[in-house]
Amino acid sequence: MKILETKVMRGPNYWSVEHGSLIVLKVQLPEVPDSEIKSIIQKAKQLLPTLSSKHHLEDTKLTGLVQLIKYIAIELQCMAEMECNYVRSKAGTNKGEYFINISYVIEEAGLFAARAAFEITEALIANKFINIEDIVKELLEIRAQHKLGPTSSYILDAVKKRKIPFRRFNNGSLITLGYGNKQQKIRTAVTDTTSGLGIELAGDKEETKKILAEANLPVPKGILVYSEAGLRERIHEVKYPVVLKPLDGNHGRGVTTNIRDIDKALFGFEIAKKISNAIILEEYIEGNDYRFLVVNFKLVAVSKRTPAFVIGDGISTVQQLVDNENKNPERGTEEKHVLALIKIDAITLKMLSEKNLTINSIIPKGEVLTLKNTANISAGGIAEDVTDNIHPENIFMTEHVAKMFNLNICGIDVMAKAVDVPITRENGAIIEVNAGPGLRMHSNPQLGPVRDVASPIVEMMFPTTAHARIPIVAVTGTNGKTTTTRIIAHLAKHAGYKPGFCTTEGIYIDGHLTFDGDCTGSVSAQDVLFDPIIDFAVIECARGGILRSGLGFDECDVSIITNVSEDHLGLKDINTIEEMAKVKSVVAKATSKNGYSIVNADNDLCYKIKDDLDCNIALFSTKFDNERITEHCNNGGLAASIEDGYLVVYKGSTKIQIETLDNIPLTFKGKASYMIKNILPATLAAIISGFSVDQIQKGLKTFLPSPLFTPGRMNLYNFNGFKVMVDYAHNMDGFFELKRFIDEVEDSPKVGVIAVAGDRRDDDIRHVGLLAATMFDSVIIKHDKDLRGRTADNISDLLKEGIAQINKPVPTVVISDEKEAIDYAFANVQKGSFILICAGIVSETVSYVNKLHNISSLSSQLQ
Repeated sequence: MKILETKVMRGPNYWSVEHGSLIVLKVQLPEVPDSEIKSIIQKAKQLLPTLSSKHHLEDTKLTGLVQLIKYIAIELQCMAEMECNYVRSKAGTNKGEYFINISYVIEEAGLFAARAAFEITEALIANKFINIEDIVKELLEIRAQHKLGPTSSYILDAVKKRKIPFRRFNNGSLITLGYGNKQQKIRTAVTDTTSGLGIELAGDKEETKKILAEANLPVPKGILVYSEAGLRERIHEVKYPVVLKPLDGNHGRGVTTNIRDIDKALFGFEIAKKISNAIILEEYIEGNDYRFLVVNFKLVAVSKRTPAFVIGDGISTVQQLVDNENKNPERGTEEKHVLALIKIDAITLKMLSEKNLTINSIIPKGEVLTLKNTANISAGGIAEDVTDNIHPENIFMTEHVAKMFNLNICGIDVMAKAVDVPITRENGAIIEVNAGPGLRMHSNPQLGPVRDVASPIVEMMFPTTAHARIPIVAVTGTNGKTTTTRIIAHLAKHAGYKPGFCTTEGIYIDGHLTFDGDCTGSVSAQDVLFDPIIDFAVIECARGGILRSGLGFDECDVSIITNVSEDHLGLKDINTIEEMAKVKSVVAKATSKNGYSIVNADNDLCYKIKDDLDCNIALFSTKFDNERITEHCNNGGLAASIEDGYLVVYKGSTKIQIETLDNIPLTFKGKASYMIKNILPATLAAIISGFSVDQIQKGLKTFLPSPLFTPGRMNLYNFNGFKVMVDYAHNMDGFFELKRFIDEVEDSPKVGVIAVAGDRRDDDIRHVGLLAATMFDSVIIKHDKDLRGRTADNISDLLKEGIAQINKPVPTVVISDEKEAIDYAFANVQKGSFILICAGIVSETVSYVNKLHNISSLSSQLQ
């Protein structure tokens, strides 16, 4: 048994568009007789009794090692309180190879569970001991490290229901919601629009009281003290009973209430001093403890909080009663626990001693023993929802308080005898104002109805889902992805947007290169989508990225499949062109229902993909009389083509002439057919995105085939007496399209400086050599820096075999280093020549040719 490869999917992917969170194992498994399989499964059921009975298994008939591994991986996660249920498996190309898809809640836990399931199966076969408890314990520890707190969890649940995109920062509580310039950040219940000054004011309890008092709101009388001497000296200024609490504490920490003598006051001072140097001494307000939650300056929930307590049974000690209560499944330290554990601390011991009790005292049956002097849920208190009983005056008062502090999410603590009557100085007071209040007491009260208080927070930030999203165009295909992506971004810029896009060359934000490198995977897509500057995203989605981790977005508004042809076959277990089409279809299937998938009507595999899509379809073709286009438009569809030298968009029976090909520089007067194939879907994407014809015309006219706009794509240089073109043709289809253009070039002789990636099949490399022989009068073979598993000699030999297949001599030389190959071509150039250089690393090739061109230009000027 062997794990051959492990991948993590983080979005729509080759294995499942609907289930984006998947661990994909590629495994090699031995053949095991059916009789042994049955024995192994029986041992597995003894080890994990719920394995075949859980409702989450879509197939409870466990047959084969593959089934066993995937179900164990799911069961382990469920045992560690991470419910997930999606599993799939598929046989690989080679005998004994399988792909196992396992869903996960937390990525790190999913990876651990997948590997553990494999090792457990391996141990079952070898009849070795397995400690399931240790495995589950480690999974629980992983979960504890990566889980969100309860308030963040409630908010994220509401975010997911609204299908609002989000990105969690560094596995912490800081979460970015929404794409591009629509985004907002939130940490627990504090948003980036929450007033910073309001948070500061609320954190200073003394300043809070003064602000409330000046607004004629009921607050307890109080003073600040800083030492025991100051406490003794000034305690007479506040009548007993009193409260002592730290100036800047929270969650009830360091608070002592109902103090009726100097000894308890000194005890309370020591407790508070551990948290703050400044201590508030204030009058004790009789009544119940209430928390008012105000969101977007509207009251959404009120909880009555009761301090932690136990009820005597006439048999158990205080310690035993606490221990028994802590066994309550609702109490614990996880977010699933709606109640905190009750801890016997110094305050509890002090309260017991005041009643002449200890932790070993037996409490009479039915007697309620209060263990804390504050009602905070974090200290073991319980909550009862009383929202429906609030007097209108109290609603006005708390909403008024939130406005005073400009806190869009605000928790207001009130002590009052009742809340169904107006709260005045005679019957209650506002004790504290809290920024970033916890939601657990409202979302999971022990008494009264549950309140969905997270949704109002999300609705405040994003009134509609559209407020959280920006337009997204996703581009895939075998050839033309990068150029199509760049054209769309350029058109978006002319339409007044600040576009962000990612390609094989890097990440660009509003025209600025922010990262240099191949950026066609999910992480790069996320980097673009969550950049706060952009308001329009164009994402190039390459085969490698889709197979490696899926898409970096849940859905796009427009998808484009430029073409599907034979390239990269035999890599990453994609062996047929039909399987490659399935890879590309992931992007199309991620198109929103109201969005458009733009499909190449000249390509049979592309055209077939549209039948499985649940969105609008737009077609493009270089032939205006394409029957598929005609039928589509007769049915009212949207399409683009070339007619009478014009780029034309059809909307049903309506025809819109966008521009002549002669006026679009990228087409080289209509000679560059494969550039036209990029312009057509880009124009459709612009039309769908609402760009005007005028904006599209200006954009197409200013998008030049140059290193600036299309690095490594038909970059033409005029040297003194000869021409040079740099292009990134890297597969047979790319060379074929390039041949069409070269055949139209009148310059002579034609020289090709060519290379091919080593991860192509032998026949593919030979075909590139054959095409080169038909295109050029002489060939210089160079090699990429990364030979991708081959030797330089092997690549050269295969290219030469292809060149030799034609019936004319084509002088061929091998110069492995690219710069040396270019220098050789320039040193032996004839007047009137046309040299085509197939770029290896585009940025390096373009940079070197630019350098040579600048030297040549300077030399000409000096002459």
